[in-house]
Amino acid sequence: MTDLSTGPFTVAVIGAGGKMGMRVSNNLVKSAHTVYYSEASPAGQERVREAGREVTETADAIADADVVILAVPDVVLGKVSEGVVPQLKSGAIVLTLDPAAAYAGLLAKRDDVEFAVAHPCHPSLFLERRTDEEYADTFGGIAAPQEVVAAMESDNLEKRAIAEEIITVIYSPVIAVHWVTVRQLAVLEPTLVETIACMIGALLKEALDETVNTAGVPYEAARAMLWGHASIAMTNSLRGSNPFSEACLIAMDYGRESIVKDDWKKIFEPEQLDYVIAKMLKIDAVKR
Repeated sequence: MTDLSTGPFTVAVIGAGGKMGMRVSNNLVKSAHTVYYSEASPAGQERVREAGREVTETADAIADADVVILAVPDVVLGKVSEGVVPQLKSGAIVLTLDPAAAYAGLLAKRDDVEFAVAHPCHPSLFLERRTDEEYADTFGGIAAPQEVVAAMESDNLEKRAIAEEIITVIYSPVIAVHWVTVRQLAVLEPTLVETIACMIGALLKEALDETVNTAGVPYEAARAMLWGHASIAMTNSLRGSNPFSEACLIAMDYGRESIVKDDWKKIFEPEQLDYVIAKMLKIDAVKR
């Protein structure tokens, strides 16, 4: 049996042929850990085999696994966990890659099995990139360093260390792993980064299209102006690199008055978090 205090460990990737399953497997295969790859769909199985990896039946993959990574879509995590968790050995760690299902209480539970969730931050807007490979890796997990935020429901430090080892491998290269509670991770993802940041990113694209299609500005000129100013706007706001001019502050106030609702901060209230996660998971309500 694997010595859980030192490793290497036995890892099973469930959903190894999916988008995230392939990403984490690409890094695990380069590690010293023993890794088994399970995939249900024929197309996913073909992707696993094309990558030079063997497909293993789920029951065999998880039989002696120290860490089981559920790299499947959020909406099926509950069902998949119901089939996996009862078969795990005592002391195993179940690692999910998104906090929604864990926060909503959808995962099958066992008192002698640990549960962790870890989500990548993706390479920072402010990351100093030094190579072409780092520039090309906008998502992370290939060449550009990134940080990771993780949560574990218990305070077992030995299990946390094992989880962090695997987390560091699957999202490599990793600068740091930040540990929070499951609820705090759910506030970060979706509220902070999807409800707000991703929405603003999509809004910027809509604004660019409107500038071109309605105002008639040439696309190249509009894109150049937006990309450069989006960068300096983030730098000024998040790092305080340069103060906004007085005229810019007036325009910013007009933008807030015209676009942003006065009560927008309600999205940080617990019931609003429950509401959006239930919608994301296509369930009536969270079960926590």
